[in-house]
Amino acid sequence: MAEKEAVKNQKGPRPVAASVVKLRAAVDKAAAGGGPQRVEAQKARGKFTARERIHYLLDEGTFQELDLLVSTRATDFGLKDKDIPGDGVITGFGQINGREVCVYAQDFTVLGGSLGLAHAKKIAKVMDLAYENRVPVIGLLDSGGARIQEGVDSLDGYAEIFQRNVKCSGVIPQISVILGPCAGGAVYSPALTDYIFMVEGISQMFVTGPDVVKAATGRK
Repeated sequence: MAEKEAVKNQKGPRPVAASVVKLRAAVDKAAAGGGPQRVEAQKARGKFTARERIHYLLDEGTFQELDLLVSTRATDFGLKDKDIPGDGVITGFGQINGREVCVYAQDFTVLGGSLGLAHAKKIAKVMDLAYENRVPVIGLLDSGGARIQEGVDSLDGYAEIFQRNVKCSGVIPQISVILGPCAGGAVYSPALTDYIFMVEGISQMFVTGPDVVKAATGRK
């Protein structure tokens, strides 16, 4: 009883649990993307960050993010020593002019927006959400393609997305906005969508990078 009274009579704010502090730090870190230097490099190219793109696209205050703290479980080729916040993609839902939409935005500041298995599963999940609720899905693409360090898992991730592109075709609008490089596997999904928007001087779409084409065929 005396212990309860002592707690009751304590003045000042309650101490924050260590787990809450740790969670807040993880959320802040994930929200910061690849960090200040990479964000500045993105700006120097005349590009917005992934979060800014979502902010400008959706009605203010409507975006609800999914899977913020998801990250790769791969550890090979130095991945275990890298910070990969959100696994390089932001997913969620919100409204445009009052209409519900699902959206994902690849974050070029995190490993060049490359697609690993967790990255792909986040996109697949938001596409499933769009399909189930019969709302448009919008992809804001800025990616160098497959995350080579994850090998076949990365390619499997692309297959998950392509399967959903086909499933959603003719059922819900699928919109791709190319906002940077879109190479290799990253270009196949937009090609399967209903609308593609590009930015002059910034957007690029190619099936395979120029260096690979030259190495394979001898042609530039």
